[in-house]
Amino acid sequence: GGQFYTPRSVVELLVAMLAPFKGTVYDPACGSGGMFVQSERFIEEHGGRPGDIAIFGQESNPTTWRLAKMNLAIRGIPCDLGPEHADSFARDLHRELRADYVLANPPFNARDWGRERLADDPRWTFGLPPESNANFAWVQHLIHHLAPRGVAGFVLANGAMSSMTAGEGEIRRGIVEADLVDCMVALPSKLFYSTQIPVSLWFLARDKADPRLRERRGETLFIDARELGAMIDRVHRELTEEDVERLVRTYHAWRGDRGAGAYKDVPGFCRAAPLDELRRKEHSLVPGHYVAPLSSFDEPIGEDFAERFAPIARELTEHLDRAAELEAKIRALIERLEP
Repeated sequence: GGQFYTPRSVVELLVAMLAPFKGTVYDPACGSGGMFVQSERFIEEHGGRPGDIAIFGQESNPTTWRLAKMNLAIRGIPCDLGPEHADSFARDLHRELRADYVLANPPFNARDWGRERLADDPRWTFGLPPESNANFAWVQHLIHHLAPRGVAGFVLANGAMSSMTAGEGEIRRGIVEADLVDCMVALPSKLFYSTQIPVSLWFLARDKADPRLRERRGETLFIDARELGAMIDRVHRELTEEDVERLVRTYHAWRGDRGAGAYKDVPGFCRAAPLDELRRKEHSLVPGHYVAPLSSFDEPIGEDFAERFAPIARELTEHLDRAAELEAKIRALIERLEP
């Protein structure tokens, strides 16, 4: 978005997860146009034609808006960023657009976004977001612009995954109950240069019964990627190519993309959870609440473990026997010392 530069590895991941091969792409907080450039690059790398996607965007900062226009023009990428810069809440320049792919890194936890003026806006299907935080105004704006089989991928501060304040819990409950949440990814820290706020990726699907993919209604994939990435200097981390590939492969296998292979839950990394479980956990979308920890005592004890444990058990028994002997000697000494 205009407020925070989106790291290249995060942009690559968002685009590859959604795989925008053909149709309309929309970013309502498009910054300098990084999501669009990566979308075009993705299409070229996968043998498609640049004209296969139509680009629509909006940006509120006048300088950044001009930069985006220039960025796309020098690359020969046609786009509609509106006639001028404008705030996506107060003045939605693409009001009628319903996009196949919605990508965004909106400003995190923005305040004073114009709630009073927009109280009756049709975008707030799941509830009026609080003035103190625009996170769920952004989420609902993105949902509003989804085509009947559209998918969305966006960056959001972690708080939105579990917040229960100022009506946010109710809004999230509505989104979960509408079965829009396809996949949640908890990202590692230190990815962003401009903020230390921990963030996650949300992937929404308007139609989880889309025949092009696997039928996955009433199911959400949770990925805990907090341990991924490599430190590129003392304070910054980056997702490696292998990390991006692993995350994309996991999501695509789960949702049934052709050629993605079979999906299976991986302790400490990913798990598909049914809607009933989300209900029991107050509609929390925190991957750590669903992904099984790496070491679990529920796992059956294998022969290898039994073999390694046997000598430890023998040694422990010897120590306990020795302790019993010493205790008996100490008791005997105490008895002799007592008058």
